[in-house]
Amino acid sequence: MAPCFSLLAIAAAAPLLISSGFAAPAQTFEAKCLAFRPENYITNSSRTVLEYVASGSTLALTDNVASCGRTSQAVATNLCRVGLSIPTSTKSSISFELWLPETWSGRFLGTGNGGIDGCLQYEGVAYAALNGFAAFGTNNGHNGTTAIDFLNNKEVGVDFAWRSLHTGTVSGKKLTKIFYGKEQKKSYYLGCSLGGRMGLKAAEKFPNDFDGIVAGAPAVDFNNLVSWRASFFPITGPIGSSNFITSAMWGGLIHNAILAQCDHLDGVTDGIIEDPTKCNFDPSAIQCQGDAAPPTCLNAAQISQVKKIFAPYVDASNKIIYPGMQPGSEALSATRLYAGVPFAYSDEWFKYVVYSDPSWNASTYSLSDAAEAERLNPGDIKTYPDSFKSFAAAGGKILSYHGQQDNQITSFQSNRFYDHLLKKTPQSELEKYYRTFRISGMNHCNGGPGAWVFGQGGGAPSVGIPFEKEKNILAAIVAWVERGIAPETIEGTKFTGDTVANGVSFTRRHCRYPKKQVFTGGDHTLSTNWRCE
Repeated sequence: MAPCFSLLAIAAAAPLLISSGFAAPAQTFEAKCLAFRPENYITNSSRTVLEYVASGSTLALTDNVASCGRTSQAVATNLCRVGLSIPTSTKSSISFELWLPETWSGRFLGTGNGGIDGCLQYEGVAYAALNGFAAFGTNNGHNGTTAIDFLNNKEVGVDFAWRSLHTGTVSGKKLTKIFYGKEQKKSYYLGCSLGGRMGLKAAEKFPNDFDGIVAGAPAVDFNNLVSWRASFFPITGPIGSSNFITSAMWGGLIHNAILAQCDHLDGVTDGIIEDPTKCNFDPSAIQCQGDAAPPTCLNAAQISQVKKIFAPYVDASNKIIYPGMQPGSEALSATRLYAGVPFAYSDEWFKYVVYSDPSWNASTYSLSDAAEAERLNPGDIKTYPDSFKSFAAAGGKILSYHGQQDNQITSFQSNRFYDHLLKKTPQSELEKYYRTFRISGMNHCNGGPGAWVFGQGGGAPSVGIPFEKEKNILAAIVAWVERGIAPETIEGTKFTGDTVANGVSFTRRHCRYPKKQVFTGGDHTLSTNWRCE
């Protein structure tokens, strides 16, 4: 007689059978990635990329716009690469990528853009993913490095001003939760220049999007920044004009004169002006005398040019539109801002965004153009809040930084913005959630003769240093948000010849504004021989 088993007995035995070797093998991370369908979760989106990328791979970015200058990206951790096209209006959309690392820290991070670009900064996304963040970037609403897509399309301007980052943040958080099966524990942002402004705009407009923001050289008061940059071409005149100052004169004659007057003010003659606010450069020291003539000296008209460039940009009532350029940056500034051609970002902004008129002539720029840009405030891009009250109330933290020889955005603007915030918030309260660091000897976002490597972005700014709060600003914002440890300094590293393999040349503990770096004596390459006071 055949044995008889009850259904209950079979059901009770089933878990035992499964646990005894009949379970399906665990899904690999690669399989999980390739089975993901992100377009099912983001309304009206379409998938552009879905691939597993193994550590050690070099991604060929064959579909990236050539003007962005990013043809490939090295990847140093296993990850799932997700790409979507997401509509933002009937006339606009964003390109979005989310990189989901196999070894996930539970953290989420958004990255910014630069200039007037629509270029996803893959190096920043890769850097974040390497350190365990689920990280995303977007094209900020348009492709490439020009502003032509803004012409007669205000929706693209809105994407550029704030909507692209916010849409990417909301979408990225949702997809991250679905992919990993749990919420991210904290959300961060990393950007410089325009990207710095984007982070501060997010804090202003969407105070719950991020818990911690790193905002480098932030392009705040954006409309007036564009106008300040536009003002240089009428000052310098075109290349070859009678009083044009060549880039060689800026980088040699003028720069050397500035160092002669200001380099020693910090107690060390090392080619670095530690605090440019102390440098009151007098160009009359290199004015032509007797029969002398440029390029070995400056004539009277050229002296006037230099004074205008280093002076605050003011309106007819002498009200400051934008601070003057800090001395020390002139060698690189002369290659773009004072190059004898219209500064491309400003030229295109006025043509395609402010006036929607491609025939606008940059040589006619005047104060009336500055007033019109500010009045229009395309897409609410200005970004100059009186406070970050709501962001602070949500527990958010901001670390800002600015190179003290920035060649594209004067570092004096970050000082001015901090002082602006102090009008509504006492310093004792402001420093609880907003701190800004002055990075001596650093150009725009990176590079320069100073100790400029401190983890502020992907690529060279993060290579060769540990992911530790003392030496890495991204690690510092994590420590402040998650452990309540607010940084007093950020230690930058200068590698010999800017090459990690050559070893460390020196380090410097950069001070937070308004404190200043003071040399205490001894070997100036040792960070311990400087203090903030």
